Amino acid sequence: MIASINPATGATLRTFEPLTENQIEDRLRRAAAAYQAYRRTSFAERARWLHAAAGILESEKDRLGRVMTLEMGKPIGGARAEAAKCALACRYYVEHGERLLADEPVDAGAGRSFIRYQPIGPVLAVMPWNFPFWQVFRFAAPALMAGNVGLLKHASNVPQCALEIEDVIRRAGFPPDVFQTLLIGSSQVERVIGDPRVKAVTLTGSEPAGAQVASQAGQRIKKTVLELGGSDPFIVMPSADLERAARTAVEARTINNGQSCIAAKRFIVDARIAAEFERALVAGMASLRVGDPMDESTELGPLATADILEGLDEQVRRSVEMGARVLTGGKRIEGPGNYYAPTVLADVPKDAPAYGEELFGPVAALYRTHGIEEAVRLANDTEFGLGASAWTNDPAEQRRFIDQIEAGMVFINGMVVSDPRLPFGGAKRSGYGRELGAQGIREFVNVKTVRVA
Repeated sequence: MIASINPATGATLRTFEPLTENQIEDRLRRAAAAYQAYRRTSFAERARWLHAAAGILESEKDRLGRVMTLEMGKPIGGARAEAAKCALACRYYVEHGERLLADEPVDAGAGRSFIRYQPIGPVLAVMPWNFPFWQVFRFAAPALMAGNVGLLKHASNVPQCALEIEDVIRRAGFPPDVFQTLLIGSSQVERVIGDPRVKAVTLTGSEPAGAQVASQAGQRIKKTVLELGGSDPFIVMPSADLERAARTAVEARTINNGQSCIAAKRFIVDARIAAEFERALVAGMASLRVGDPMDESTELGPLATADILEGLDEQVRRSVEMGARVLTGGKRIEGPGNYYAPTVLADVPKDAPAYGEELFGPVAALYRTHGIEEAVRLANDTEFGLGASAWTNDPAEQRRFIDQIEAGMVFINGMVVSDPRLPFGGAKRSGYGRELGAQGIREFVNVKTVRVA
């Protein structure tokens, strides 16, 4: 059974039966047939349908936002903004998709040589619950513009979001079966990956899930793109605008109720300004309005599931037992729903969960360092390498952070965000491949070399 449960109350909203084996086979057959026709459509036709999808997302953002908030608990304002951001991604590829996939002439001596980008077929997207629309559209918009078709296996706690996305794409005018939602459990994913009609897989999720999917796809020689966990550093040096950095730090840690792979999680602050930054960070976290995510004034809602709440509480509890100091919060909020208090930890030992593990909730770990060498070393002292934010107005320090931080994305004097115009992805155990930007639309295409003598 696939259940939609309101994380603010614990109430079950709807339940769905997973697809049977025969139903999965029917969906795969239809996807393969749809691709044979869709691959021959023009960029202009795809752009028209994608533009229509953007219009639906924008005009119905209030309703779609409500579905997101009811299923996974993000504050309603953020949910509406997510729907609007999906429209932005669609429009980016409407405007730039054809140019990004145009033939590229190459001077290779005699004759005429060029590179042609062509679609590859049905692509399976295994997507997470934390940004239930955005994560899907940042795959779907470039994939559909490139001429591929999409199969969505969404997280099992957001089935209504998954069905709404399929409906948006259908109503936008895309041909039937070009994008299908598969309501299946995780045990059924390998069967879909193994089907020869599925040509590639993209996954956003945990390290174990990424390793499993990559292994299954690799055995079938199928390409994967993985966007996995993160333990992003947020570094603050003495030359920074301290007030702005501290204010942004609170937002960067608690965006989406703290459940974001690119949320800042480790706050690495130069000792010369650490006391002042600590006071501002603790005050900002403690002042957040926690409550019903449907309330417009709420700044922090519940965690998405009871299991996530239990896991975060255990990570903090063990870290404190090992010597970490709680500056604010440090416990779940009693009552209905999956609420956890905004938390700041200091003096986190290296072997504590809060040091080496990803904390998926509103918990910040604060560190004091002495100079840029130590700051860079601590920033890189993690198995993850998704994003990093560094705050300094010293040009030499900016260059060193850009050059030396081991991450897929480095933002100077700003929090890490995803943007349709910029490639998104990580290094190390945060995954490989890129979404968005020019690189994103070229991940699932055949890069064909052509030479005409």
